[in-house]
Amino acid sequence: MRKLTIIAILMAMTIQMKALTPWTKGGFETGKYRNVFVEMGYQPEAVDAKLKEVFNDVFRGPHKVYFEVGDSLGYVSDIKNNDARTEGMSYGMMIAVQMNEKDIFDRLWRWSKKYMQHQSGTREGYFAWSCKTDGTHNAEGAASDGELYFITALIFASNRWGNDTGINYKAEAQHILNCIQPKEYTPEPRQGGFPGFGPQQDGPQKMYLIDPETQLITFTPDGFGQRFTDPSYHIPAFYEVWAKWADDGRSDYWMECAKKSREFLHKAINEKTGLNADMSQYDGSEMQMPRFPGMPEPKEGEKPRRNGVNNFRYDSWRVPMNIALDYEWSCADGEWQRQYGEKIQNFFYSQGVNTFFDQYRTDGTLPEGDEILQAGGFRKLRHSIGLVATTAAASVMCSHDKSKEFVDALWNAKHEPFDDGYFDAYYDGLLRLFAFMHLSGNYRVIQR
Repeated sequence: MRKLTIIAILMAMTIQMKALTPWTKGGFETGKYRNVFVEMGYQPEAVDAKLKEVFNDVFRGPHKVYFEVGDSLGYVSDIKNNDARTEGMSYGMMIAVQMNEKDIFDRLWRWSKKYMQHQSGTREGYFAWSCKTDGTHNAEGAASDGELYFITALIFASNRWGNDTGINYKAEAQHILNCIQPKEYTPEPRQGGFPGFGPQQDGPQKMYLIDPETQLITFTPDGFGQRFTDPSYHIPAFYEVWAKWADDGRSDYWMECAKKSREFLHKAINEKTGLNADMSQYDGSEMQMPRFPGMPEPKEGEKPRRNGVNNFRYDSWRVPMNIALDYEWSCADGEWQRQYGEKIQNFFYSQGVNTFFDQYRTDGTLPEGDEILQAGGFRKLRHSIGLVATTAAASVMCSHDKSKEFVDALWNAKHEPFDDGYFDAYYDGLLRLFAFMHLSGNYRVIQR
């Protein structure tokens, strides 16, 4: 009996040690991916069943966000805003190609191309970032993260399914890559400018997804949004995918973009908390957004408030998971990424693994009043499952014991309405699914 007890203890210690040992090489090189859930003691069959359950929640369950249209189209909807966004459409395509769901992928791409993608004019190749669910545009401009995911998902589809099954995935990716290169356009004149940032620029301008000077992704690829970036748009490993398999003649350039993006993240993240602002200057410094009318004056000793537009909040949640992805696939910046993973988990651990909030100032203090960004008609700090998911995904980079508590918290979290009725099937649901893919070893580089 004593012998069996010792063996059981040794097995438990072995599982824990394995789980707390991050890898030093990425999937590009090894073709291997960790199943962190299994390493931490969950049964493989239970992990497979849980991943299927979470996938079905998003694509097939009663709270699904994926809807089919006719025989060949489908869209992902941000239910609470009653629209389809390039964010959700391209996320859906990435999930579909990872899970080998070709019909879902093709439906989403056909809908995106038919309704969202501009087929001519200045914005040719770009996608209208928000549409009604009937395809009518809510906006004409693009949000740069959509193009980032569309391109990468299409390349993976080309590698997985080839280009002769009805859609030439590689050609579609190459078309977008060609269209996002800098091109001149003359915007329509507008009165005034953005408060605190000077007048609207008139006359010929350049449109581009990647800022030519810094080689960093823009917030939006036109006008004002080209002056800054969003840290959550930085996924350096995606550029490595483009360099390896896009065959667009720009491999060296894309590898340099990956390098620049990693360098940027070092600068954009608070050294003490691991938090980042929603929007950043290209040098990594926070966007100093102005106070808008109606904002309360700061109290004595407080820093001036900036309307909460640059706190760690919804967009920012993605950063831990994006850095984890770069670590899993490339590991080109592994030492810094391992330090980052533990730093941000340490911060949220200090706030309580089961109680931390979903919005903070980058120094770790809580936002107040109008600083809190509303969602779905509610202005409230919550313990959101989307952030529970991304902080858990960071565990692939960590070697401290705390990481298992974050993984357990994700496993046990229920995606259901809050007591006040707020429920986000879309963003929370997608991030939750991505995290389960990461931690089960099912978010991979799909090689040719």
